[in-house]
Amino acid sequence: MATLATPATRDRPVAVNDRFTITDDQAWAAFERRDRTWDGKLVGAVKTTGIYCRPSCPARRPHRENVEFFPDGAAARGAGYRACLRCEPDEVNREEVALAKAFTLLAEAEESPSLEALAQTVGYSPHHFHRLFKRATGVTPAAYSRNLRAQRAKTALGETDRITDAIYDAGYSGPARFYAEAKGRLGMTPSAWRDGGRGETIRWAVAETDLGRMLVAATDKGICRLSFDEDETGLSRRFPKATILHGGAEMADLIRRTVAAVNAPEKPHDLPLDVRGTAFQEAVWRELTRIPAGETRSYAQIAAAVGKPKAVRAAGSANGDNNVAVLIPCHRVIRTDGTLGGYAYGLERKQKLLAREAKGAG
Repeated sequence: MATLATPATRDRPVAVNDRFTITDDQAWAAFERRDRTWDGKLVGAVKTTGIYCRPSCPARRPHRENVEFFPDGAAARGAGYRACLRCEPDEVNREEVALAKAFTLLAEAEESPSLEALAQTVGYSPHHFHRLFKRATGVTPAAYSRNLRAQRAKTALGETDRITDAIYDAGYSGPARFYAEAKGRLGMTPSAWRDGGRGETIRWAVAETDLGRMLVAATDKGICRLSFDEDETGLSRRFPKATILHGGAEMADLIRRTVAAVNAPEKPHDLPLDVRGTAFQEAVWRELTRIPAGETRSYAQIAAAVGKPKAVRAAGSANGDNNVAVLIPCHRVIRTDGTLGGYAYGLERKQKLLAREAKGAG
């Protein structure tokens, strides 16, 4: 059980369950910011009302001295508390089970199930499940299913010489459906995916920033690569059959705006991005953009936020696969124990980014 400690022991680690350890200070901070990534991992019980809530409960926060923390609703009920009717904390585990079942069904389905069929299978009304799924993943069930099929098609296109075979293998009813869904999403034609980027034109340029020498590469849709200490050779390895051109004067405005965004990472930007990944990777990247400047999240919190709390290692890999450093702020993710973890461009840069954001947000 995690109960509110005295000021002298608030930094003492407290085991919340078999997977997570959290101090009272961290638990209270999660409640103050209504952090839904801790829903299902602990509850806060209010002594003056006798009610326990999930961390994301929208209700007004009580005084800290009136709150104690428990690993789950059962422990809180054992101490004499009752569940909040507003946030329904005991529903969290049911939601996790429903989402896990839905992910499996979508991954294994040859054809995308309807929202009604999917919701009925996992035990929710269509409206409620649609809201639950989008809150957990950032996309609708239909969009998630399309992402899965697009990724299967991308893989299949790299393994076969026949585009039509790859389309059917990915679960599409025919080429027309594939081309309709792929338009504007894959960013390259099906042949280009199979053929190392053939037919794509990628322009690049380098510029100096407060973090050092930066490379920016972009398609006609937006920035597809932002890195440090890299040159054209790295781009050629990523897109071996694309046309790689130096950007020249036509990239001047984009470079100027990108430098400004990198030098002031605490400020929002509106730079166009052209990044693609699996449905899981894109969900992780979307969650990274939701981390406020000046704050951090753990890999475990990111995994939970995208609906796969056990996929901590996969969340870390997706974090590392981010192709546009700073613009998608993977530097805001740290280890559960509070240490920085890794960073592709060096921990010194990561420390500098976090320090600057903390100062700017304050």
